[in-house]
Amino acid sequence: MWSRIARLFVIKTKFDAFLVIYALGAGAIERGFHYVHQFPGYGGWLLFAASPVAVFMAGARILESVERDP
Repeated sequence: MWSRIARLFVIKTKFDAFLVIYALGAGAIERGFHYVHQFPGYGGWLLFAASPVAVFMAGARILESVERDP
């Protein structure tokens, strides 16, 4: 039973990976807007820029792991 549920959370194809990366990116941009609102000035914009960079790094790792698996 648990293995059937666990299979729902496995990223198997590139399409699945792109959907996950899109969701992470949308969340990062939303978080960035909150940073800009909470920390006005350069500090907020630096935090805004750091949020998508983390998604780029995670997205590259997700795509790399999908490509390696046959």
